[in-house]
Amino acid sequence: MRAVLDIVIIVLDLYVWLLIASAILSWLIAFNVVNTRNQFVSAVAEFLYRITEPVLAPIRNFLPSLGGLDISPIILILLIMFIERVILYYIYPNVV
Repeated sequence: MRAVLDIVIIVLDLYVWLLIASAILSWLIAFNVVNTRNQFVSAVAEFLYRITEPVLAPIRNFLPSLGGLDISPIILILLIMFIERVILYYIYPNVV
C-alpha cells in the first residue's frame, strides 16, 4: 500500500511541474518569445493545455475576476502541496 501512496505523491509532484511549465510557456507565448507557428511549440502548448485546463477551469470559475492576473495555478499548487502533506503525515504512517 505504501508503494501506491509513493506513486500518488510522484504523480502529484509531476503535475506540479507540468503546471509550472504551462505557466512559463503561456508567459513566453504572451510576450512573443516563442512562436506558436512552430510545430513543436504548438504541440507542447496543446499538450500542457489539455493536461492542466480540466483542473484549472473550475478554479477559474470559482475565483473573482482579477483583471489579467490568473492565480489559479498558484491555488492548485497549494492545494496539491496540502494533499501531499496530508498523505505524508497522516495516511502514510498508518499504513502497514
